[in-house]
Amino acid sequence: MRKRALYGILPVIIVLILALSACKKTVGTPEDNAAAKEDTEEEAEENYVVGFSGIDMENPYFITLEHAIRETLEGEGYQLITKDPGSDCDVQASQIQEMIEEGIHAIILSPVNWEKITPALEELKDAGVKIINVDTQVKEMSYVDAYIGSDNYNAGAICGEDLIERCPEGGKVAILECPTQNSINERITGFEEILATAEKGFEVVAREDTGGEFERALAASKRIFKENPDIVAIMCGNDQLAVGAKTAANVAELKDVLIYGVDGSPDIKKELKKPETQIAGTAAQSPINLGKSAARLAIEILMGNPFESETYEEVFMINKDNVDMYGTDGWQ
Repeated sequence: MRKRALYGILPVIIVLILALSACKKTVGTPEDNAAAKEDTEEEAEENYVVGFSGIDMENPYFITLEHAIRETLEGEGYQLITKDPGSDCDVQASQIQEMIEEGIHAIILSPVNWEKITPALEELKDAGVKIINVDTQVKEMSYVDAYIGSDNYNAGAICGEDLIERCPEGGKVAILECPTQNSINERITGFEEILATAEKGFEVVAREDTGGEFERALAASKRIFKENPDIVAIMCGNDQLAVGAKTAANVAELKDVLIYGVDGSPDIKKELKKPETQIAGTAAQSPINLGKSAARLAIEILMGNPFESETYEEVFMINKDNVDMYGTDGWQ
């Protein structure tokens, strides 16, 4: 009986020994745990952190741009940290330093001030952070790994072409600009250079630095319309400025002035649907497509894949004739 009991216990003992030896493979030398080590490395590759710094997160354009970036990155398992400088270049520099300390591996940024951003670019480069410049260029492009933005020169040019067609006799023109943002600089340059080709002359009677902000555009437009009631058109560096100009035109009861913007925002497209509006058109871009492309570009750079160092998205005119094609409820 004792022998039979012993024979019954032996298989159990053997099973326990084999189980313990199998468990031993999860501890000990790195060689014993090669599979676990590979899993950890793959997990680390997927945990990249990307920062986003736009010009102003109260601007619907940058809200939409950020949403497209976030949706694309988080869909691929990346983390996005967003900071809002509120159109303040000093705040932007401080927030970029915060993101470096928070461990970002790459940053997608639009500079509030294309010149004053340079020290922050130096800090990013020293920290080994990849820099994807989006929408408006920095002045020192040598710090940037890649740039992606709309064809801003052409955005201004197509507004100029439309104005020449509408006003073949020329006339007085005003400009709402923002010298610290290169995207707006290029739009204004494109607009003015096209007007210079017109057979009948256009005279720029006023130009105001608005800082890219609605309130400043509104105040500037009121001054311009008061001093130049016979003005034929006002070119605005973006749609927010165009809304400010339109509000001022309403106050001044100027119905015939032509107002141009750049962006293709829902607000401007809704204006174009109205029977009577001073908005002549907007050179449209797509923050949705731009954001998705910027995010994919960041992923390619972080993964060490080939990428384009410069990408320019097409722009196109939206006016009363074609606004129905693009809808008014959102961005194109």
